[in-house]
Amino acid sequence: MGKDCGNHGDDDIRQACRRLLAILFGLALIVAIIALIVYLVLRPTHPRFFLQDATLRQLDLSNASGLLSTSIQVTVASRNPNDRVGVYYDRLDVYASYKYQQITIAASLPPVYQGHGDVDVWSPVLSGPNVPFAPYLGDALAKDVASGYLILQVKIDGRVRWKVGSWISGHYHLFVTCPAFLVTAGGNGAPGANGFRFQTTTYCHVEV
Repeated sequence: MGKDCGNHGDDDIRQACRRLLAILFGLALIVAIIALIVYLVLRPTHPRFFLQDATLRQLDLSNASGLLSTSIQVTVASRNPNDRVGVYYDRLDVYASYKYQQITIAASLPPVYQGHGDVDVWSPVLSGPNVPFAPYLGDALAKDVASGYLILQVKIDGRVRWKVGSWISGHYHLFVTCPAFLVTAGGNGAPGANGFRFQTTTYCHVEV
């Protein structure tokens, strides 16, 4: 009889454990479904970035030493298109590149919170003194300068968080690429180094 009572006690414990696990699983499933519904309803749209201006201050290439010195001031605007989602820009590093090679040191922009429909504008100066430059890129750059049509890329590497009500997400990687079209004939910007002017405002490609 004592042995049977012991078995009944073990069975009760097992049943209680199964019920507890079932309750915990059910709660986890409910939380997951609610999170999925919230994500689908409030799924944030990527912030919009635009390159509004680019003034080339310096562009000196030394073929003998294979070094490039560049200075360019850019004006970048960002708009949050979401109606119910805010954006924390915790880190924004901006630099310029030519044919996928970075040609300036990254400039850090101050952290900012961007509310619903808000617009922020930055105008950093990007400098790259004596940057080692591949010979084949030097030849390509010299041809572009001679032709009077130069394309640089202004890139932003950053970290963002989303804010919905009092809830704030974890960090997401932000990567932005803005083409800068510079010309010697025409253009809308002020004349810069080598006579290049910024051609027109461009829309940037955004990845989050």
